[in-house]
Amino acid sequence: MSATGAARKRGKPASGAGAGAGASKLRRKGDSSGDKGKSKGGGKMNEEISSDSESESLVPRRNEEEEEEELEETAQEKKLRLAKLYLEQLKQQEEEKAEAREFEEDQVAGRLKEDVLEQRGRLQKSVAKEIQAPDPADIRILRGHQLSITCLVITPDDLAIFSAAKDCTIIKWSVESGRKLHVIPRAKKGAEGQPSGHSSHVLCMAISSDGKYLASGDRSKLILIWEAQSCQHLYTFTGHRDAVSGLAFRRGTHQLYSTSHDRSVKVWNVAENSYVETLFGHQDAVAALDALSRECCVTAGGRDGTVRVWKIPEESQLVFYGHQGSIDSIQLINEEHMVSGADDGSVALWGLSKKRPLALQREAHGLRGELGLEQPFWVSSVAALLNTDLVATGSHSSSVRLWQCGEGFRQLDLLCDIPLVGFINSLKFSSAGDFLVAGVGQEHRLGRWWRIKEARNSVCIIPLHRAPRPPAAGS
Repeated sequence: MSATGAARKRGKPASGAGAGAGASKLRRKGDSSGDKGKSKGGGKMNEEISSDSESESLVPRRNEEEEEEELEETAQEKKLRLAKLYLEQLKQQEEEKAEAREFEEDQVAGRLKEDVLEQRGRLQKSVAKEIQAPDPADIRILRGHQLSITCLVITPDDLAIFSAAKDCTIIKWSVESGRKLHVIPRAKKGAEGQPSGHSSHVLCMAISSDGKYLASGDRSKLILIWEAQSCQHLYTFTGHRDAVSGLAFRRGTHQLYSTSHDRSVKVWNVAENSYVETLFGHQDAVAALDALSRECCVTAGGRDGTVRVWKIPEESQLVFYGHQGSIDSIQLINEEHMVSGADDGSVALWGLSKKRPLALQREAHGLRGELGLEQPFWVSSVAALLNTDLVATGSHSSSVRLWQCGEGFRQLDLLCDIPLVGFINSLKFSSAGDFLVAGVGQEHRLGRWWRIKEARNSVCIIPLHRAPRPPAAGS
């Protein structure tokens, strides 16, 4: 056995190149084993690292996937929500359309119909049936005039009343408190330096629809123009040759119509303090006048027994016959219909398209006098609530009467009596129709045929209450 072999057996390193080669082999083996260990260890680390890196790389991917899933779900929910919202909106729109159709049928159509009828002058709102008979205890009595009330007007806002009397004074009253707001005293004839006023019986008044101007006419042939708010005198119109018996402003303008016992109708422009024209036609003293929006006016012809409609631009007139006595009062109900009263005790409803009354109520306030010698109570005043079927009449029969105009103004039905003692020389409804004002006197406004001593010269405010409407079917 060689030395090298023995040495290998003993495990001793061999010297020389062989030993070096063996050491190299051993080292390589160790290295290889070390590399294996390292590779194993490194493999483990690599596996751990790879697993960490994979987990780190997978988490965001999963989060992104979850976010995408959540986003996809949110979008679906949003689409579903929008679809539901859209359906709800469609349903709501259909309901609104149905409501709008109902509203249009019930409300808008009704209003349009009212507007059309009002423009044509044929509007007739049904309010008379709702009016309850006033309690006499609720009537407010305003006293301030010494002599009989002859005329009155209510301001467009229903807050004040102007009354005038045979004592030549004009008083402005507060509707709410009943107190005097202003008194225009009587003016003495020939006296200078005193406040302007009337020196003779005031027979008529009118107020413009904007409440700016008040006009008053007297037996001295004068028309005085006042600022309604302050009661300051502005102008005096002269031109009539006899007592001024009727005044009316054209609605929406400052054009003033006047009539007189001189049988004429005059037109004035109050804003410009100017006279416009004069119209003739009546055969006797004209007793009353009224006007609305159209450029025309209506007059009660007194003893000539006619009612006349004056078309101002055409300078023409329509003549109506129906009463047998002196026609002393008249008022327009709307642009096409009017009511008048006469001393034969009759009340007539007129349409401008017919020359005869549509309805004629004879002995409207009953009869007076001994058996066999009865005479009807004179109808001294009439009033109408604009564009409705409600009419009031006054006499000296100790009552004011409320009437309902039938369909088409072809009938007049009595609603109730309101007890008031004295001559009812003037009647006016408030714009809202919640009260009626009566000017009461001991004497008739145009003369002294009778004197009722127990009457009080006063302004009476009569409240008008409406019965609640029955609920509609199905409500």
